[in-house]
Amino acid sequence: MELTTIYNKHYNKDIAHAKLTLWYNKIEKLGYGCFRTVTNTMQNNYETIFNYFINRKTNVFAGSFNAKIKGFRAQLRGVRDIPIL
Repeated sequence: MELTTIYNKHYNKDIAHAKLTLWYNKIEKLGYGCFRTVTNTMQNNYETIFNYFINRKTNVFAGSFNAKIKGFRAQLRGVRDIPIL
């Protein structure tokens, strides 16, 4: 819930950075293994995550485009190239 609250508030990048760091440290101290994926993702993509708080923009276009490509590939799974006579 705390992580959701951070993202839902309109903080600037510096305040968001401080709040996310506090949240991250709190989770690390608790030692819950179920948050390992979230904390690893934050470590690997922290700069991109913090850029969200500048203009609250995401790369939705790229995500949507990738989803369309995956859907298209899923529909064609098992279809072979049939030569046209």
